[in-house]
Amino acid sequence: MDKTALRSLLSVRRAAIAPESHGLTRPTRQGRRARGLSQAQVDQILHRAPDTYGRLESGRYPNPPLGLLQDVARLFRMDEQEWMALWRYALGQDPPHPLDARSGTELPGVWRTLLEGFAHPAYITDRSWNVLAGNAPLAAMFPDRRVPTNTMRWMALDPGARRMLTDWAESWAPVLLPQLRVALAAVPEDPVLRRIEREVLDDPVAGPVYASSGASVHLDGAVRPLHHAELGPGWVTMCAAQPLASPGSRLVLMHFEPGARRGPARLPALRSASGA
Repeated sequence: MDKTALRSLLSVRRAAIAPESHGLTRPTRQGRRARGLSQAQVDQILHRAPDTYGRLESGRYPNPPLGLLQDVARLFRMDEQEWMALWRYALGQDPPHPLDARSGTELPGVWRTLLEGFAHPAYITDRSWNVLAGNAPLAAMFPDRRVPTNTMRWMALDPGARRMLTDWAESWAPVLLPQLRVALAAVPEDPVLRRIEREVLDDPVAGPVYASSGASVHLDGAVRPLHHAELGPGWVTMCAAQPLASPGSRLVLMHFEPGARRGPARLPALRSASGA
């Protein structure tokens, strides 16, 4: 537990919440008006025993429960990065799920501008694999430059994908379909993912692969065969990252090399030169 950081985070967020917004009066302190909610008012709003919140803010509450942290974070209108910081400061671990059930469904528009600056194919999907934005090198990979609206549905079910993703049954399906299981484990109520799963199970080709798929997940740096619409057959290396403000969304970057594969593609791992 990082008591200093926890106290700073909570006191700043508490001060930003006007008591009047919850039908309460602003506490007074000798000669001045205190900012935001008092600790006692937090307990009152959350229907907690006296000093429950005070113990949390001061670091006197070991192993605070999920329900308390969640109620406090929502009362204080925390974003996903603050929610993660709250867990790390209070419990030394990441939260078990995003604070907002809609997390992973949108990103700031500036991400589109950044994508356009990449020379390699790049795109961003939400948690359901709906494509939020992609760049021109990505569009060039597809026939007629038509990027699919949902990459998981396209990779798993589209006949064109099974031609473009060379050796689909052996090189792609056993790796991509388990990703659908992983996503559903995180957000089992997601309607888009559930619909894709039903479509996959009904598909005579993808269904058996999905039913027998193991725990394999996408690995950064994996090299797979792909037929580029403009450059022809070759090999694509994919790397994925998650925007911090939108857990569940993905930034995917690709490096395509046309022609025959030239030996091992793995490069040395990136490590700090200082070793610190």
